[in-house]
Amino acid sequence: MLTEETKGPNGQEQTKEPNNVFEIHNDPVMQSALDALGIIGKHKEITIRARGNSIPNAVAVANIITENMLKGNSKIKKISVDSEPIHEMGRTQSNIEIIIQKI
Repeated sequence: MLTEETKGPNGQEQTKEPNNVFEIHNDPVMQSALDALGIIGKHKEITIRARGNSIPNAVAVANIITENMLKGNSKIKKISVDSEPIHEMGRTQSNIEIIIQKI
């Protein structure tokens, strides 16, 4: 994962998300794509993350950005798929991370 470790005021390590990480939830896909486009415009690269039922939205946002909005000017650099156990419920939750690079 793309996280930065920093020391907090009490000396404990804190995890800080970089500015180019975009979490996908169940918001409208086109609005999420426009928000992600703003981030990729500033940073030249964006990491789109989603969990569980939001994974199809993350894939749709990545496709909208690379195939429609930045067609020919971007590429998918990396896709990571993972799962983690949810101990309270006795099952697993899937995660996806899609890195898009503006070229």
